[in-house]
Amino acid sequence: MKTIFVKPQSLEKKWYLIDAEGKELGRVAVAAARILRGKNKPEYVPNMDMGDFVIVINAAKAALTGNKGEDKKYYRHSGYPGGLKTESYNQIVVRKPVYPMEHAIKGMLPKGPLGRKLFTNVKVYAGDKHPHIAQQPIAVEI
Repeated sequence: MKTIFVKPQSLEKKWYLIDAEGKELGRVAVAAARILRGKNKPEYVPNMDMGDFVIVINAAKAALTGNKGEDKKYYRHSGYPGGLKTESYNQIVVRKPVYPMEHAIKGMLPKGPLGRKLFTNVKVYAGDKHPHIAQQPIAVEI
C-alpha cells in the first residue's frame, strides 16, 4: 500500500454557505472551522491547507444559551497600566456585529502560519447579503 499525498495544485476548493440565524454561536464556529481545516475530506492531512472557503451570514443573529449574553466577556488591553477593556457579548455585537463569530472561528483554528492562512478563507457578514454569489456556495445545514 502507498500513502497518497495530494498536491496543493490539484486541490479543488469549494465555497460553503452557513446561515447562523438562530443557531448557537459555538456550533456554527465548529462547523466553519471543520470545513476550513478540510476535516470533511478523506484526503485530510493536518499540516496542509486542505480546506474550502466558508461564508457565514447573519452572524449578528447567532444565538447564545443561558445568560451568556451578559456573562460572556471579551477582553483587550491597550498595553498601558490600567488599560484593560472589558465588554460583554451584548455590548460588542452592537459595536462590531461580526467580531464574536470571527473570534470563535479563529480560536478553533491552529495557531501559527497555517491558522493565519486558513482564517483568510472565511468571510463573515452580519446580514444576509454577501458578494460571493458568483462562487455558487453550497448551503450547509447545522
